[in-house]
Amino acid sequence: MGLAAKACEPCRGGVAPLTAEEAGRYLLETPGWTLSDDATSIERAYTFRNFALAMEFVRKVGDLAEREGHHPDIAFGWGYCRIAFQTHKIRGLHENDFIMAAKVDELAGSA
Repeated sequence: MGLAAKACEPCRGGVAPLTAEEAGRYLLETPGWTLSDDATSIERAYTFRNFALAMEFVRKVGDLAEREGHHPDIAFGWGYCRIAFQTHKIRGLHENDFIMAAKVDELAGSA
């Protein structure tokens, strides 16, 4: 089953974050996303033809985040959107971050 087909599981903390090696394996399934230098977050930038399209994409990502219960950091403006994921309760990465990355990529394909 691909990452986009999975659902996020609530992370209550108390679990170890993914190692850089583990995160690297997940990155193979989420091309275009980059791993931070300290391997605690992932990020991707998207481009759009105008502000309205970027804002519509952000709304769709927000709706997805609410449904999945896993929320990104989002920065956007005229023609761009940057999305970053980290599981704050464990101060690092969890499979949920990559599940959401794959789902966001699907949204971008339909935007």
